[in-house]
Amino acid sequence: MGTERSTLLRKEKDGRFEPSPVELLFDLVFVFAATRLSHYLVEHLDWTGLLQAFILLLAVWWFWDRMVWTTNWFDPEKWPVRLMLFVAMALGLVMSTSIQGAFGDLGVVFVVGYLGVHALRGAFIIVAAWRDSRQLSMNLMRASLWIAVSSPLWIIGALAEPGQRVWWWLAAIALNYLGPSVRYWLPVLGRSPVDNWAVSGHHIAERAQLFVIIALGESILVTGETFNGEWMTPATVFALLAALVGTLLLWLLYFNNTAGVARKFLEKTRESGRVAANTYTYLHLVIVAGIVLVAVGDELVLSHPDDPLDPVTAAVVFGGAALYILGNLLFKRSVGYRWLKSHIAGIAVLAGLFLASVSLVALTPLIALWLANSVLLLVVIADEVAHRRSAAGAASLAS
Repeated sequence: MGTERSTLLRKEKDGRFEPSPVELLFDLVFVFAATRLSHYLVEHLDWTGLLQAFILLLAVWWFWDRMVWTTNWFDPEKWPVRLMLFVAMALGLVMSTSIQGAFGDLGVVFVVGYLGVHALRGAFIIVAAWRDSRQLSMNLMRASLWIAVSSPLWIIGALAEPGQRVWWWLAAIALNYLGPSVRYWLPVLGRSPVDNWAVSGHHIAERAQLFVIIALGESILVTGETFNGEWMTPATVFALLAALVGTLLLWLLYFNNTAGVARKFLEKTRESGRVAANTYTYLHLVIVAGIVLVAVGDELVLSHPDDPLDPVTAAVVFGGAALYILGNLLFKRSVGYRWLKSHIAGIAVLAGLFLASVSLVALTPLIALWLANSVLLLVVIADEVAHRRSAAGAASLAS
């Protein structure tokens, strides 16, 4: 039995192993989750709905991210790890299907899925790592204790009135995200050593890139569902084209140059765990949030392309693109780039377009979406020119 347990760990912590098929299968749960988040935000387009959707996104991302780190340490080709992933998929589906009613009558169901996977993960990895890596097991025990501290807040929130639930859950998710940033500090024991969180940079980067593709795929799904074959309506057809062009531009801004540079940076860094947590756990959340907001904007534009542009639609269309550019800016800075002026300028222009659209210029949602795409295109072009001038981006990296 001891031999079987020891073989569950990846043999080469710094090896270049690719995501396995079972990990890709696990990720499919989050296509559905991202779609439900977009629909939830469309149906709750106010400040309260935005805060609620943000909390749900934080929970979904934390669910996925913790499982990514788990499969970075444990071999998903081994059947005990696979079975754990299968159960986690089921719990993820429970959580995803309850997103629409999470702040209604399905709060308990949502929490069962969310806390269930953390309990499963904690119990499995502490036991599985104990004989082979006592330090890793202790570190993961610390992480589980942090989850345990936040669990009462999740449960109280699920049982509270919907109006109060948002504040309980906001406090709970804040505790979850605070843990890694303070290296799971505990009284007496102090903080977890940085060296004990070493990861495979290649694996973490590949999984994060796959999630970005999932989010972009969700955007296409929402676009297709909203369009519904209205080929005889020119404005709707142009809105469909604008949504597709926007998705392609989002892909180019992330994948054309940066993704490969970031992967190599993480593979070479000494503190792989700390850099991976900052770059992929925290900053990629901004990128994914931008994609979800862009998908919501695409749905609003497809539904009413010729209507007068209202402030909420303008904020979603221009804000989604700006948030995505901001996420890429912070992501690139975290892997060695200087602060990119093209990205900062793009965010400023989008902010200016929003202010102009609600105060000075009468636009339609369709025109607003094409304007946002134009800004994205200019940022993509500027990014490509900078890389070509600097010999595949080397000169644009900070020393």
